[in-house]
Amino acid sequence: MRTPFVAANWKMHKTVSESVDYARTLRGHLEQTDGVDIALAPPFTALNALRNALHDAPIHVAGQDLYWEKQGAFTGQVSAAMLTDAGASHVIIGHSERRHIFGETDDQVAKKVAAAVDANLTPIVCVGETLEQRDGDKTLDVLDRQLTAAFAELSAGDAHSAIVAYEPVWAIGTGRNATPEQAQVAHAHLRARIAAIFGSDLAAACRVIYGGSVKPSNVAALSSQPDVDGSLVGGAGLDPDGFAEIVRQSQTV
Repeated sequence: MRTPFVAANWKMHKTVSESVDYARTLRGHLEQTDGVDIALAPPFTALNALRNALHDAPIHVAGQDLYWEKQGAFTGQVSAAMLTDAGASHVIIGHSERRHIFGETDDQVAKKVAAAVDANLTPIVCVGETLEQRDGDKTLDVLDRQLTAAFAELSAGDAHSAIVAYEPVWAIGTGRNATPEQAQVAHAHLRARIAAIFGSDLAAACRVIYGGSVKPSNVAALSSQPDVDGSLVGGAGLDPDGFAEIVRQSQTV
């Protein structure tokens, strides 16, 4: 059985002091988090302070992105080694905002995934379709292309720890979300694609999580689907009490 994985992506929110306050509040809910793996993805500036504030708490810290080169003249970029040194164990790669706002390509996503795995960071690989692609009945084609490209540089041994996040772009920050049935279709398809690339054993073990306006009011229904293994939470993850409730709902499904 796959342990649910629930992550909060804070995006460009929270100062260092606000991140530390959040950690202190969330730690008060830890007794209710058995059976769920949890991660927080703060801005780069707060990674180390958040890791220190959590210290022995069973909560992972994740980077929101990385650059594939190990070092060099790349102003504004952050390497995998920098993330691990700051206390991160996971990293989000290929988020739709990176793809659609900053022009990140499938090839760049593949390089970032390979760099993360090489540095022993767990990649949280994001894939998902736009509203135009969904309305054009291209959802599954888009997921095939993005997932296949993201794992292009990995062997099955490299990919064993990867987490896949299905994020329908039309549902991120819009208040809309895929129905549980729509999420299940996409997740089952992604698992089948993973099996085609790496084999059925890895596909059965790989966690495929959902991201797209996840809230305490809808997470239980989404997580009840057989191929939905948790969630990547945006706006609702900025409130530690609300995020703790999402964790609880994911645990009790």
